[in-house]
Amino acid sequence: MTDPRQQRLGVIYGASAYLWWGLVAGYFKAVDHVVPLEVLAHRVVWSLAFLVALLAGRRRFLATCGLLADRRTLATMALTTVLISINWLVFIWSVVSGHLVEASLGYFINPLVNVLLGVVFLGERLRRAQTAAVVLATIGVLWLTVHLGRPPWIALVLAASFGTYGLLRKLAKPSGVEGLALETALLAPLALGFMAWRQGQGELAFGNAGLGTTLLLLLAGPLTALPLVWFAEGARRLRYATMGFLQYLAPTGQFLLAVLAFGEPFTAGHAAGFGLIWGALGIYSWDTWRGLRRR
Repeated sequence: MTDPRQQRLGVIYGASAYLWWGLVAGYFKAVDHVVPLEVLAHRVVWSLAFLVALLAGRRRFLATCGLLADRRTLATMALTTVLISINWLVFIWSVVSGHLVEASLGYFINPLVNVLLGVVFLGERLRRAQTAAVVLATIGVLWLTVHLGRPPWIALVLAASFGTYGLLRKLAKPSGVEGLALETALLAPLALGFMAWRQGQGELAFGNAGLGTTLLLLLAGPLTALPLVWFAEGARRLRYATMGFLQYLAPTGQFLLAVLAFGEPFTAGHAAGFGLIWGALGIYSWDTWRGLRRR
């Protein structure tokens, strides 16, 4: 039987990770005067520096580098690097452009995207309740498409990129921390090159836009990597399904921040579309809970 103390600690770690991912938009709002590509570049560079120090402290640095000797691992990490870059950039842009409500929708529908990816790529079968949840969520997305006059592409890109990223990372060898270190290492040359180009153009914010901005950009590293460490510690102590329920904290935090703090519009049309998707998540969560009870 699992140690209750370890379970409580796992909940603290897991909830901390998802709560932070729900509130991290506040950080990106604080640096919204910096172009999103530069914010992304700093996120990559300073995350890598933080993770290298962390892996060295755990005596895992050389072992992590050795994972790149395997061609299949390298190819998989190259693909996950592209996917997480797209995800990060679109999320940053959604915050600074006032579309965080739509971004939160992407992470609300992400569990259902994961179910579909499992069917397509892992040969899993949909249960009746899961089928109903996917159909209901699809109706919600179609409703929002009509209401907005366009597909909710921010939500769809975030859900698809993060869902596919999660699928590939599930099949890859590196752990969460090791994987992120490899991904940021693959991105670092491009990030440093972009920062050097911006400096040459006299447009780099880092070091030139005031001490406050420079310090905020430096914080991008630990603020990116630390919640991943918390997530890994939580996942190690809890059932995967329990972590699945905790994941709703992230889009809930994003949604509340967007509406209550940033003043983004949330109309009756939004409410109808979100209501359908929240209903789908309710069916999905009930089915997951019922499956746990049976086991």
